[in-house]
Amino acid sequence: MRFQDGFNFATGALRSNGLRSGLTALGIAVGIAAVVLLTSIGAGVHRYVLSEFTQFGTNLIAIVPGKTETFGISTAAVSNVRPLSLDDAAALVRVDGVVASVPVIQGNAEVEGAGRSRRSMVLGVGAEMPRVWSMRVSTGRFLPRDDQRSPRAYAVLGSKVRKELFGDRNPLGQRLRVGGDRYRIVGVMESKGQFLGFDLDDAVYVPAAKALELFDRESLMEIDLLYRAGVSVETVKGSAKRLMIARHGSEDFTIITQQQMLDVLGSVLEVLTFAVAALGGISLFVGGVGILTIMTIAVSERTAEIGLMRAIGATRGQVLRLFLYESLLLAAAGGLAGLVLGFGLALLLVFALPALPVHPSTEYVLLAEGLAVAIGLAAGIVPARNAATLQPLEALRAE
Repeated sequence: MRFQDGFNFATGALRSNGLRSGLTALGIAVGIAAVVLLTSIGAGVHRYVLSEFTQFGTNLIAIVPGKTETFGISTAAVSNVRPLSLDDAAALVRVDGVVASVPVIQGNAEVEGAGRSRRSMVLGVGAEMPRVWSMRVSTGRFLPRDDQRSPRAYAVLGSKVRKELFGDRNPLGQRLRVGGDRYRIVGVMESKGQFLGFDLDDAVYVPAAKALELFDRESLMEIDLLYRAGVSVETVKGSAKRLMIARHGSEDFTIITQQQMLDVLGSVLEVLTFAVAALGGISLFVGGVGILTIMTIAVSERTAEIGLMRAIGATRGQVLRLFLYESLLLAAAGGLAGLVLGFGLALLLVFALPALPVHPSTEYVLLAEGLAVAIGLAAGIVPARNAATLQPLEALRAE
């Protein structure tokens, strides 16, 4: 029997029971659509989070107070360790390969200007912050390179703070009160958007020493280093570690490379994507059970037909292939319909919810279609073998 003949026979058998075949294929289609849609959302979230971290550049190293075994961002100095200081930040610039360092201290305070007030995030940083964090000044200039221990009371506004306090007026040279201290505005930053829930546009940037006084802290929250492209991150990390141990007397700090954070995030997000794909796989399993049920019913209903084929010379292998063709066609048709449905829903989400990151993953799409065909093959094997093992005379008597 030629493949074309077997294919036509299987197609005709499915058409003769169109409603039943359609409902069975629908079970597979729903499973495939679920896999495509869920993995698209998972892959979109993956790309979104990674893009959030890389928007500040890729050659970054962060040093936080306290020795930890896990990766994260410390939000407070640990009492039993030596605090990170402005002198540490200045010393780290001398590490081979490092081109700039930024001391970081963060908090919230009442900000008043032009007769208006609002509560905003206050970031105490150094003059190299735009270079290290890949940010730009839209108006005026950033904080000058003053003596880090006694800097002038200058402030730079985020674009949102500027709009809320000053509207369309030029804020340069105006006075700004931050937590009771007076500052002169010297610049406005370009819009940067949000980073993991922090609105960098709704922020005021002041010298790190001023922020330490404002929030009554002894330790910096973090020191960020920018190193030259092409320099080994492990080399820079090792040199920075040795310098900090020499200054502190022990390793009472944690050095986090951006690659470490990206690796950890990537692993977590890959597990998340796999988990949502597994949820869609449950629907595929249900669809496979449907194919098994329908093919079993088809064998029982067509026993006499099988006996006739065997009586006129059809081999067991040919009967087996005919029923396998049917199950595979059901699964493949349902899979293709599911792909169309899944991509359609993904595009609908993109238009309906632009803020939701959706990115169809070719890898998971191909895997889902392959899985659908495999499920069809697996679900059809048992009924097909049962059909192939029927004795011709017994099958004909079943009529």
